[in-house]
Amino acid sequence: MDQAETVRTPSSWVVVGLDNGGTCNNATVLDATGQFLVNNLVENPSRVLDGPESAVEALAEAFTNILELTRTPLSLVRAVGLDTPGPASAHGVISSKGATNFNQVSWHGFDIRGALEARLAMPVVYNNDGNAAALYAHHQHFGADAAAHSSVSAIVGTGLGGGVVEAGQVVRGAAGMAGELGHVQIPLHGVLEDGQPVPRCNCGFSGDVESIASLTGIKNNLLPYWLTRFPDHPLASEPIATAAKALRGYGEKEDPLALAVFGQQAKAIGKLFTIAANFTDPSAYFLGGGVVEAAPHFRQWFLNTVRENTDLRDEQKAVATFALVPDRDMAGARGAAVAALASVTPL
Repeated sequence: MDQAETVRTPSSWVVVGLDNGGTCNNATVLDATGQFLVNNLVENPSRVLDGPESAVEALAEAFTNILELTRTPLSLVRAVGLDTPGPASAHGVISSKGATNFNQVSWHGFDIRGALEARLAMPVVYNNDGNAAALYAHHQHFGADAAAHSSVSAIVGTGLGGGVVEAGQVVRGAAGMAGELGHVQIPLHGVLEDGQPVPRCNCGFSGDVESIASLTGIKNNLLPYWLTRFPDHPLASEPIATAAKALRGYGEKEDPLALAVFGQQAKAIGKLFTIAANFTDPSAYFLGGGVVEAAPHFRQWFLNTVRENTDLRDEQKAVATFALVPDRDMAGARGAAVAALASVTPL
């Protein structure tokens, strides 16, 4: 925390939101009046690479630290919201095959929600990180009318996460894996160039959204192709992983290669949202992840390109909204807290 004045003390009972990531945990506190008590990131190391026991202890430390920072007595906490990267079940059991941040065997099938609940002796409500960000975007955008609306969110990061919110609540699915929007296969006509190889995803699919609209998609599929079209580009001399991470900076400077890559990403998300329009007909389409961290002119260009490539009927255009997920890196923890609040007092 850089600014002490952005910390408030609770005026009622509260819930805590914990966002677990590959490097850091982010924590927040939400009181019963709907006010967040911190306006900045409050982080501690997540220690997920040290295994489940260390990671759960790090989450417990994040919980204790945020209560101390906001001067919140433990007795005021009614529930804790937790989010982690997926895939995981609706109840917070990591996939039996592991996940991006949980690749050690000790994580396979580990009940992280249950372990944290036992450690804190307090109810813990689980969502994956894409769903948590989607839930926060929905409630932040619609406010008191959240229960009357639906939304779809695409969260662009290392992969492509997201979430579907219906009547103000996350659609979880039978196994808890609804909203895995990155693995929806899309029509590629109008997205790829003539002769451009069909992108492949690490999940084994070809032509799904994540194979294009993700950092992994840039590294594995888009950038190798576009560097053949721009062989003298400065990134051609960099290792591909380094070049992929540097590409957004070039996009902010309107570099032609970068705009070609990010234009394809935006078109792919537009195809995804077109499918959503015909499947759920949502009130709003939200875009989050790394692109939200970019310079304002670039992220607005990206959002506009997504909108232009989302094929809506006139009736849908009249009522649908396109917007960026607010509050950037805080969206996960805040969405986790919103879910915890709803578990105490259904929204």
